[in-house]
Amino acid sequence: MTISHLIPVSASWSSFATSNDLGFYPHQVLRYERSHLTCSIRYHQRSSLVVCRSKFDLDDVIEAQQFDRDTLGQIFEVAREMEKIEKNKEVDILKGYLMATLFYEPSTRTRLSFESAMKRLGGEVLTTENAREFSSAAKGETLEDSIRTVEGYSDIIVMRHFESGAARRAASVASIPVINAGDGPGQHPTQALLDVYTIEREIGKLDGIKLGLVGDLANGRTVRSLAYLIAKYSDVKIYFVAPEVVKMKDDIKEYLSSVGVEWEESTDLLEVASKCDVVYQTRIQRERFGERKDLYEQARGKYIVDRNVLGVLPKDAIVMHPLPRLDEITVDVDDDPRAAYFRQAKNGLFIRMAILKLLLLGR
Repeated sequence: MTISHLIPVSASWSSFATSNDLGFYPHQVLRYERSHLTCSIRYHQRSSLVVCRSKFDLDDVIEAQQFDRDTLGQIFEVAREMEKIEKNKEVDILKGYLMATLFYEPSTRTRLSFESAMKRLGGEVLTTENAREFSSAAKGETLEDSIRTVEGYSDIIVMRHFESGAARRAASVASIPVINAGDGPGQHPTQALLDVYTIEREIGKLDGIKLGLVGDLANGRTVRSLAYLIAKYSDVKIYFVAPEVVKMKDDIKEYLSSVGVEWEESTDLLEVASKCDVVYQTRIQRERFGERKDLYEQARGKYIVDRNVLGVLPKDAIVMHPLPRLDEITVDVDDDPRAAYFRQAKNGLFIRMAILKLLLLGR
């Protein structure tokens, strides 16, 4: 397609300086922006290159079903850019922007990685940890009123809540972007994004992946979101390995079947591990069992990734975990190069930098 098919003849182009990476000279780019299309002409010594990309068209990040493969590719491309600039102390991409974090449930990696992401991009953070007890929610304020108030102080809200669907409620009343950082047993879309990004970086592909989801599949929002996202890719097979009381719920299995993704339930972790590119282990979530501690004890410790599992795991496969872990991965697994869970956690920084940049700047 020629540029005339994309841009009106009367289009107005803006000029700005850019660094001389990719070998372009002189350091000048002409850019045209209209609606959801951004095009630029990069001048080389002997020729020019026209690059056109769609703007990021999501207003919020609420659930994994929002994303298609093109959007995922766009996020991952920006995340790779973020890897390169992470340690650059002069980055001011989001200078002047304020991010509010509202966490009604405990968090270490998600909250800190979002706050680190914002600060590394030059932005500022307003934070509330344990908002369930130490915010006006303790006085009976509704979630909707809290969101309407906080949006007056910030440019974007990152929220974790104990109720499934809370992020959607927040987004419905907010006039600024809302990011779901986990809503009870519902979803955790940015975790799924970093999980898929990690699989691509570690395995080198997403199509044709064989993925084993292990542990608390009934209450684990991370595995639900991951199942939705990995289903965007071709020739994927998912194995579910879980104690009977925390098996994957029917809505996920029905969704996978409806989009043609093959899945299988198994009680044999060793057999599944021998077939997989990725073993994704999760902890049994005691906090989701309420007073039924007997059911928790029934599920806990049934499936453990240890040296025996590593013994059958293919040499190019990886072990992932959203963390925190308890005893479901033994510590002697950590030194194996296939143990990817701490690299996975690091990738959360790059994905969240990318999401913040795309939501706030549109590209």
